[in-house]
Order: sequence, then structure tokens, then C-alpha cells
Amino acid sequence: MFETFDSKKSRYASVGVVSSLPGELIDSIWYIIDLDLKGLVPLENILSFDLINNNGHVTMHFSQEDSNVEMGIDLPFNYSYEFPQEVYAYDDGHHQTILLPSEIRQR
Repeated sequence: MFETFDSKKSRYASVGVVSSLPGELIDSIWYIIDLDLKGLVPLENILSFDLINNNGHVTMHFSQEDSNVEMGIDLPFNYSYEFPQEVYAYDDGHHQTILLPSEIRQR
């Protein structure tokens, strides 16, 4: 079994994610995984992040299947209704990618 979300492995964002989220929000997902989740929560290979409007700013809500652990992280970035409501971080053991829900179903 491989260690999920090892920060030394290659990390990407899909074309759909890059075209719908600013870079600082994409980077924030990796920071949340590395600084807030890794070592605290046993991580599966698919993580879910909801983007929530919190008084005009983004709150990133983490959850994963088969776990009762959830976490909301307030970010200093302005929220846009054009952002996707949810994105996934996926680790296949070699690469880690942030994907839209429609893109993860294709894997």
C-alpha cells in the first residue's frame, strides 16, 4: 500500500479545474492536505472539497467517504458563484490531481 498524498509526488490540476478556479485556491487545497490533514486524519485516495460561500469569502469543506471526520477551512479569497461547488483530490499512487466531479467519473 502506498502512502496517500505524499507531498514529494507529482501534483496536478485538471484542465476543468484550472479553467474554473484561481491558482491560489488550487494551491490552497494542496496546503490544506499537507498542513491541516496529513498526519491528523487517515487519508483515502479520494478527498472531497466543497467550496462554500461564507459571507463573500471561500470556506473549503473537507470530507471523505467512510469517515465521520469533516473540516471547514476559512480562506481569505473572494467567493464566486462561477466556482465549482465541489472538487476532488485524487491520488493514484503515482500522481495527485485535483478534478471536477465530472472528471473523476471518467477515471
